[in-house]
Formats: sequence, structure tokens, C-alpha cells
Amino acid sequence: MDISSLWTLQCMMFLLVAAGTIMKKMGILKAESKGVITDLVISFILPCNIITSFRVSFDVSILLGFAVVLGISVLVQMVSYLISRHLYNRKPDGVKKVLQYCTIVSNSGFLGLPIAEGVFGAEGLMYASIFLIPMRLMMWSAGIACFTESPDMKSVVKKLALHPCIIAVYIGLGLLLFQQPLGIAYEAVLACPVAAVSVLARMAVSALDRMVRAAGGCTTTLTMILIGTMLAEVSPRDLLDKNAMLITVVRLALLPAIVLAGCTLFHVDKLLTGVCVLLTGMPAGSTSAILAAKYHCDYTFATKCIVVSTLLSMLSIPLWCMTL
Repeated sequence: MDISSLWTLQCMMFLLVAAGTIMKKMGILKAESKGVITDLVISFILPCNIITSFRVSFDVSILLGFAVVLGISVLVQMVSYLISRHLYNRKPDGVKKVLQYCTIVSNSGFLGLPIAEGVFGAEGLMYASIFLIPMRLMMWSAGIACFTESPDMKSVVKKLALHPCIIAVYIGLGLLLFQQPLGIAYEAVLACPVAAVSVLARMAVSALDRMVRAAGGCTTTLTMILIGTMLAEVSPRDLLDKNAMLITVVRLALLPAIVLAGCTLFHVDKLLTGVCVLLTGMPAGSTSAILAAKYHCDYTFATKCIVVSTLLSMLSIPLWCMTL
């Protein structure tokens, strides 16, 4: 993607964010709308987008790419965890917990996947989906432990295995391996001896395939509007917070710089490097405010971290793309 196309993509996303902010300010989107849109995106729209991203020609190099991306993601989470345990020890307890969580968990699921698709296409989105698996595991284990006691590993594994986006990865891998709209099921339709049944079934498979593609195409729009509703909840005068700026620097500059240096040192493929750097350099996770409120921490500060890092990511993301 050339620079002009990148800025066009960024401007389009900014306008969608602005639309979400304006609709929230005007009362078109109510307070409860944020939860509804969040559930819709996580449970349906984003999984459809992930499934669609795996619709590429199969190559052994793709599986090797999966292994590389997964390994880099694990290392990123280890470094993030170490930073979270040592960098904020002098901060007040409520602020410290929020900073620790925001260091471990980013907004890669909401913001990272649409940007990976916009910059690198379907292949970039596919690798980004794999990159997020370790972060989701950390989110439900070490991330939750920032606010409360560590959950048992059984519940963590269950949440990871049954998460809609992870289930979408299972389906996507099946489509990638079988190279058909619905894999084995599609082959069974073609082999059906009854012509009428075969035709109807083929139409149903085709309709389902188009539905998944159409739903997945809504990801960027709904995600950016959702972020816009979050930005509408914080006054501009409240954004000048040194601790919020600290986590913004860690998330948008320090961590992706470490990843870029490591990938360059070990000569990692440019596409894989780009996906890993961009996904690492995403703003603070939107769930930080929800969990902070649930466990009686400073949820106002958590909201500031989300808003400040998200706003500045509109500048940092194009800068990282130009650097790459």
C-alpha cells in the first residue's frame, strides 16, 4: 500500500470515528448502544471477517508464517508482562492496576484487525487473527489478575477455546486446508446423487458464503463507530494526564519498536514483520475501563488511557506504516 492510500484509509477511519462521536453527542446512539455494538462485533461481525480472511490459496509457507507470527506474539506477551510488573511500582494502586492491564492487553481485536486488513489485505488479516491468540489468553489470565486473583487455568482455556473469534479461526483453517466454501460439506453437496437436492444445497452454501463475506465487510464501520462513542465520553480537558501519556508511549512506541528491532535482527518476512509491529502498536484495550469499574479501580483513569492512546494512534499507525 502506498502512502497516499494509507492516509486515505486513515482519514476514512477517522471520519467513521467522528461519526460515532457525533451520533453519541446527539443522542442517536444511547449509552446502552456501546454494549450492543460491542457484542455484535465480537460475536458475529468480527468472526465473519476472520473466516473470510482465510479464503486464500493454500501454501505450506502460510503454515510456516503462522508459526512465526505465533512465536513473535508469545514473545511480545512475555515482554509486555515483564514491563507491566516492574514499570509502574511507584504508582498508586488503582492507577497501577489499570496501567498493568493496558500494557498486557491492547485494542488489537477491535482496531488492529481492520487496520491489518486495510494495509495488508486478506492475508494480513489472516496472520493478525493468529497473532491475537496469545494476547487473548493473557487477557483472561494475567490481565484479569491485574484487578483480582488469578482465575483457574481451566476457565481460562475454556474461554479461549470457545471465544467466537477463536472458533472463527478453527473454521478459517478448515477452509484454508480444503479450499472450498464449506470444506468437506461442500464436497458432499457435489457428490449428492439427487440433482435437485444438489442444486438447492449448492445455492444454500453459496448464500451462506456471501452472507459471511457481507457481514465481515461491516467490521471497519462498526468498529470505528464504536470507538467514536468511547471518545465522546471524555472531555478534552481531562485528556492531559501524565500516566495516560505514559501508557500511550509504551503501547504505541516502545513495544512496537522492540518488535521491529527483533524482526529486523532475525530477518523476518516483511509482511509478517508489518503485521506484528502494527498489531503490537495498538492503543490500550477498551475492556480496561469495564474491568476497572467492575473491580472498583479507577475506571475514569482507564477511560482516559483508552481515549488518549486511541487518539494518538491515529498518528502513530501511519508513522509505523511509513517506517515499515
